[in-house]
Amino acid sequence: MTGWLGRRALRAIHEFRTRLARYHLQQRRTAKTALAADPIVQDAIAQHAQEHGMSETDVRRRVDAYVDEIVPQLNVLSYYRIGYNLAKIVLNLLYRVTVDYQDEASLERIPKRDVVVYMMNHRSNVDYVVVAYVLAYGAHVSYAVGEWARVWPLEYVFKSFGSYFIRRGFREPLYHAVLERYVHLITKNGVTQGFFPEGRLSRDGHLGPAKLGLLDYICRTILDPAFDRDIWFVPVAINFDRVLEDRALTRELVDERDRPGRFAQLVTVASYLSSNALRLVTGRLKRYGRAAVNFGTPVSLRRWLETRPGVLELPKERRLPELERLSTELMERIGAIIPVTPVPLAAAALLSFGQTVIPKPAVLDRMDQLRDRLRDVNAKVVRGGSRIADVWDRAWRMLRMRRLVVDDGDSLVVLPRGRPLLEFYANSIAHLLPIRSPRLPFHKTHDSDAELPALRRPEPPQGRRSS
Repeated sequence: MTGWLGRRALRAIHEFRTRLARYHLQQRRTAKTALAADPIVQDAIAQHAQEHGMSETDVRRRVDAYVDEIVPQLNVLSYYRIGYNLAKIVLNLLYRVTVDYQDEASLERIPKRDVVVYMMNHRSNVDYVVVAYVLAYGAHVSYAVGEWARVWPLEYVFKSFGSYFIRRGFREPLYHAVLERYVHLITKNGVTQGFFPEGRLSRDGHLGPAKLGLLDYICRTILDPAFDRDIWFVPVAINFDRVLEDRALTRELVDERDRPGRFAQLVTVASYLSSNALRLVTGRLKRYGRAAVNFGTPVSLRRWLETRPGVLELPKERRLPELERLSTELMERIGAIIPVTPVPLAAAALLSFGQTVIPKPAVLDRMDQLRDRLRDVNAKVVRGGSRIADVWDRAWRMLRMRRLVVDDGDSLVVLPRGRPLLEFYANSIAHLLPIRSPRLPFHKTHDSDAELPALRRPEPPQGRRSS
């Protein structure tokens, strides 16, 4: 890097103590050259041409388009000077960001030369910003980003941040050959990556099952004779007191077709930003509670493979069921450290009664009971040592502002239109809080005055395994 911009970029790298190999800065040119000459990509081109009656020249043009679509071009100043500072301003205006570690010592013991992959649950599109922000000092994360961001100007922003695009649900073998070799290439070159194994935002709030495509691509880098490092999967759990897209997500859960188009989404985002900018100028902007991130104990791929020799050499139809065990373990680790912020805790307490009108003292008592159960399973409770009345006050600000619950004297009334969102937030910690009474589905009334259900003492969540 030369010139004034180069000096500014080097200063940013030193300031953030970030390890960036030369490959990060030359990635686009190097990756395009490497993919064009890759034997597996060459074989995929020949096969595609034969199967579809196309000339290899035409197929190569298609491959070039895929490469242009996938491969980013990291701009250090864009990531650290623009992206980081914008993230810092926006996140701290909207949330109070909390970071916790299950085993910080294990994270620090990961050898510097090894590859780190952060695997995260997907609550909001803000997840990208939150994790990149809390990891900015020490790590640059290259995200796998879905097609939703392939619109101007987001596509250029994400690519300048070093993120690569993937087409979810696109089955063409040629495309997947290019994508797999690109993932192999960046993993081999030590690029720190982050992806959401669920593959999409959670519509109902529950932690979903993992998809195996990217995990398979990353793991098979181990088969390269020239790759002598280890790959460490770090579970990352994220939760919010308010997910910005929550109403749209719950609408899609009821009717998948009720998804706004890209133009409608852009209008919504513009309206949202402008209204909040007005609140900021007039001094009426209030935070949306907590945005909490927890980092779990890392899993060494080479150590995991020691008990399963030869797994990665198996044919795909036999390999993926074996890798599903790894993905299940990682998802269970993520689930075990999901942050319990005030709103999900209050939502779980309110819904546990199965009633519309609930005495406020009973809700506070139930929140206290639930918090005790969470401690029993070593859950990550944000502000776990605070008085339960203080936790309720923080949750109540959001519940009242969103018009999910109203107070009526000494009682609390769950509004019908608020119940889907309460379910959405309660579901984020439901795997940590088994409740005896059945949960009714979305958009059903809960007007029974039955006796309050008792809580049973939960067993530790499945998948709480030792390293």
